[in-house]
Amino acid sequence: MGNDLGGGAGKANLEVFAQTLLSMALQNKDVLVVTSDSRGSGHLKGFAARLPDQIVEVGVAEQDLVAIAAGLASTGKIVYAVSPACFLTARALEQIKNDVCYSDWPVRLVGISAGVSYGPLGSTHHSLHDIAALRAINNCMIIVPADNLETEMAVRAAAGLQHPVYIRFGKRPMPHLHRPGTQFEIGKAIWVMRGSDIAFVATGEVVAQAVDAARTLKAQGIESTVVSMHTIRPLDTQALLAAASSCKAMITVEEHSIAGGLGEACAAVLMQSGIHMPFRIMGLPDEETVVGSQLEIFEHYGLSGPRLAQTALELLNGRG
Repeated sequence: MGNDLGGGAGKANLEVFAQTLLSMALQNKDVLVVTSDSRGSGHLKGFAARLPDQIVEVGVAEQDLVAIAAGLASTGKIVYAVSPACFLTARALEQIKNDVCYSDWPVRLVGISAGVSYGPLGSTHHSLHDIAALRAINNCMIIVPADNLETEMAVRAAAGLQHPVYIRFGKRPMPHLHRPGTQFEIGKAIWVMRGSDIAFVATGEVVAQAVDAARTLKAQGIESTVVSMHTIRPLDTQALLAAASSCKAMITVEEHSIAGGLGEACAAVLMQSGIHMPFRIMGLPDEETVVGSQLEIFEHYGLSGPRLAQTALELLNGRG
């Protein structure tokens, strides 16, 4: 079983995002940040201190944030609109649809503290709808980086896009999943591990949980493929079909509702391609989410490494 694991502990993807953005903005005065009630917080505090003329704070006004970002993008500025994902993709959904996507301005929408990063704050602060909502809106790429390397590369790649994009980050420090030099391309999944028994197709912070599951299964003689599907739109159907053809069963893993996210996107591709195999979508079910830390919520809903390994065994043994 080959892999490209770099190992070791990294930073929070949100922190890497802020550092990368500052580095880019120092080199290009057209790189701007529009944010809602975040200028003085940890992730953008350094940016605001160094480049106060390249950041716009709108306060608790997400609709204004997106509209202003679209206006700035229309003048040729490289705009990153930054706000907690739960508010950005709910309060400002109409502005995302009309001002950004319909108008086709290249705004880089950045949803921070996504998924259940705000675990103890409960459902009002969970963002489990954002991927589904934006998949239903035409003309919006969706990128969910899994580790620090994917994050830096995604932020830099987004600067060159000529169309809207949504990038989603969590808050927790992430392990390095890839060695330096791993190639990143929007729309092209990264093969983290390769095996012939079970395929984990995962996105975002739960890719690390899939890797943990694969390591557990390896000790039991079960070979796993782990694919980091960092781009959900456009979906890398070629990688998905290749993973399906090389394994006996597949599990999709996402820190998102099971409705309308990565799992349903993958299922549609497989079914319409005539592929039938043991398949399971692992995400947050259609219920009010429990309260707890992010990792406690992962464990409760079967998204932790050990629970994913257990699900894989059940699927391979015909009990899934």
